[in-house]
Amino acid sequence: MDLRHLRYFLMIAREGTISGAAAALHVSQPSLSRQMQELERDLGVQLFERGSRHITLTEPGMRLRKRAEEIVDLVGRTEDEFRLSANALAGEVRIGGGETPAMGLLADVMTDFVDAYPLVRFSLFSGNAENVSERLDTGRIDFGVFVGHVDLSRYEFLQLPAQNRWGAFMRADDPLAAHDVVTPADLAGRPLIFSEQASREMGAWFHRDLDDLDVVATYNLLYNAALLARRGMGIVVSLEGIVDTREGSGLAFRPLEPALSADIFIAWKRYQAFSPAAEAFLASIRAHWNA
Repeated sequence: MDLRHLRYFLMIAREGTISGAAAALHVSQPSLSRQMQELERDLGVQLFERGSRHITLTEPGMRLRKRAEEIVDLVGRTEDEFRLSANALAGEVRIGGGETPAMGLLADVMTDFVDAYPLVRFSLFSGNAENVSERLDTGRIDFGVFVGHVDLSRYEFLQLPAQNRWGAFMRADDPLAAHDVVTPADLAGRPLIFSEQASREMGAWFHRDLDDLDVVATYNLLYNAALLARRGMGIVVSLEGIVDTREGSGLAFRPLEPALSADIFIAWKRYQAFSPAAEAFLASIRAHWNA
């Protein structure tokens, strides 16, 4: 198995046909078919279900696609890093994280960093803690931003000087919008919309099994949850400051009582071999907060 085979394999998976992949790769169809047969023989598995008009991936093919994407991505990043001039800091810094207003703190550092090193670019990935951890573990991102109670024991990390307040948002004409705060009793019996993160954080606050609550929907992007809230489908439990709940927005946010907040962390793999750009960015983060 070599890198060219993996790149060809990914193109076939994307195009869905040998002819389409061959045209995109500027190789002949017989040559491409032969190399995929070699790849299947090397791995000892069938990667494709070959139909009359379309090719689909088998279960081993889907597993290989995930690994091939990681391998090709890492090779590309490595090649880019070693092509850079030794006299200029350049390259890409990749950061993954959940939705949190605390990203504004990192945005300040990133802005200053790009001013100082204009050849550096940033790539941002949004996802939940599981998605971010998986990308951090496989080297597809350099840093992960985590919110609340997350197991960071296998990472190095810094706590950012910020906390996010938990609360609930609902339609502006909902009776709960007339309250200053929202209590567990206020939410009892109401249809609720939770994220995975909210599910981790809320059990102790409710003092009850979350299975006993009326959770009508779950989400991983708060924008989509806000659409449900605007239609009155349920009360969204979330962090403050991500969705616009100002007057005229159609939504209202009320903090939880007892108050509940979430700490924010930026983490990276232990013994991480950073690119020069990522190493310099970590130094900037430490200097910014004197950490």
